[in-house]
Amino acid sequence: MTEIRPRSDALSESVEMYLKTVFELGAAGDFVPISAVAGQLDISPVSATEMVHRLEAEDLFEHVPYRGVRLSPLGQKRAQEILRRHRLWECFLHGRLGIGWVEVHDLACALEHAVDQTVTEPLAEWLGQPAFCPHGNPIPDSPGAVPMEGKELTELALGESGVVMRIRPERTDILAYLEARELRPGAQITVNGKEALDGTLALALGDKMVVVGESVAAHVLVRPTPESETIP
Repeated sequence: MTEIRPRSDALSESVEMYLKTVFELGAAGDFVPISAVAGQLDISPVSATEMVHRLEAEDLFEHVPYRGVRLSPLGQKRAQEILRRHRLWECFLHGRLGIGWVEVHDLACALEHAVDQTVTEPLAEWLGQPAFCPHGNPIPDSPGAVPMEGKELTELALGESGVVMRIRPERTDILAYLEARELRPGAQITVNGKEALDGTLALALGDKMVVVGESVAAHVLVRPTPESETIP
């Protein structure tokens, strides 16, 4: 029987979470404020700053004061490996075991740190090499390419329509909030209202109206529909 063993190339779980977080927040290679990293990981900015300096010394991060942090080429490679494992496990848990769309995120977070490529690649093959996770995010292929596309829901103008593509970065509380409002990949929405003061959006979703705060809407990436028109 094949033994499932810990990864021989394993970084600590904490380090892997930093790599994954910076990758997701700075998906276009942009610098990410350390405060944003701390917020996503629910830790203090001081703790985040200390880890950033450590990972910069290990050639995983590039840090520029007052601009933030981004992944080095080595850091990006490692982050993509982590995301590949995470999103493949989400596909398995949701598509094959039927575990809920919200719950699979935290479960996959635990599994992504557990095993090496001797499990990841056979899992990908068995799943049929899926291209996207249940939350619409692309699964890096073996060389590490990750296609990036989509427009933040917050960027849609009043009257614009679109189709939900992805939820990123994933967070269980955000996923639960969106699940309750049926805002999942494939949902077709139209912006019917937009509060100037706080950015709250009123969205037409089928025959119902849902209201989404700006901080949540920033996690939702959409593809504007060609027939969209902006209300003057």
